[in-house]
Amino acid sequence: MFALMQSTRLESLHLSVDPVTGLKAVIAIHNSRLGPALGGCRYLAYPNDESAVEDAIRLAQGMSYKAALAGLAQGGGVAVIVRPAHVENRGALFEAFGRCIEQLDGRYITAIDSGTSVADMDCIAQQTQHVTSTTSAGDPAPHAAMGVFTGIRATAMARLGSDNLEGLRIAIQGLGNVGYALAEQLHAAGAELLVSDIDHGKVQLAMEQLNAHPIANDALLSTPCDILAPCGLGGVLNSHTVTQLRCSAVAGSANNQLTHLDVADQLERRGILYAPDYVINAGGLIYVSLKHRGEELGTITAHLSKISSRLTEVFAHAQAEKRSPARVADELAEKVLYR
Repeated sequence: MFALMQSTRLESLHLSVDPVTGLKAVIAIHNSRLGPALGGCRYLAYPNDESAVEDAIRLAQGMSYKAALAGLAQGGGVAVIVRPAHVENRGALFEAFGRCIEQLDGRYITAIDSGTSVADMDCIAQQTQHVTSTTSAGDPAPHAAMGVFTGIRATAMARLGSDNLEGLRIAIQGLGNVGYALAEQLHAAGAELLVSDIDHGKVQLAMEQLNAHPIANDALLSTPCDILAPCGLGGVLNSHTVTQLRCSAVAGSANNQLTHLDVADQLERRGILYAPDYVINAGGLIYVSLKHRGEELGTITAHLSKISSRLTEVFAHAQAEKRSPARVADELAEKVLYR
């Protein structure tokens, strides 16, 4: 655990339990140089406690890099709540977690993430003000999707020579809140959608509403397309799956898409343009950060549009230096965080 903290330059790690509610929570604060750490709260089942800690640490690092390149006055942090097999009172569990956040005295601000909802954030808000994505703040998913959509246009321009998405085959892996909202925007832009999700109901809905083509979960990565958009959980791109890809670019909303940075080099060698995940998916963080600070929607939307220009900058550096955009993005973020 300490070796992983040191290798990722994590500032602090907080573990909390509450026997009454069954709460087992991890809060990882990666970097607070730019401001208080802000990041989502995951509520997922994990095979073991070590996996939960590792997930929190790596996600927190990504949040720091994301905030740095998005130009936000925020640090990076993430919370992970290990979902128990049985919960007596979900609301009480999240209120207990709110008390854990309050003890950090503003060093960490939490938000919605995989497995959590606006209602959960409302429960947390009963115990602390250091929370966003509440009913009053609004769901960041549509704004996250908007940011990814603009990033896909920038990726198409860099790889295919045009940001016109009409007729492009875009494969979306995962139709959660962000993935489905992204699919709606891509459909409106005239893209041909290939979709997969473990929830067959969501796939059916996309077929009916967006004229999407269903693809089996284990076949999507090897299906020919122009752009692959991973929008589920992380780790989808590894040394094996990259060999299966039949796309020109990868640009999606999922965090931690690469199992290792070497995978980015493998994509580069194959001529597949990779949009660094924490650059293209910064829309959700931009929304919750600026909303928490009281900014108006117009200001937030204007900030979201900068995702496209930041990606274009990363792509230009990568092309000039003949390196992976993932390595370029890391270096740019680290200059901001550690200069």
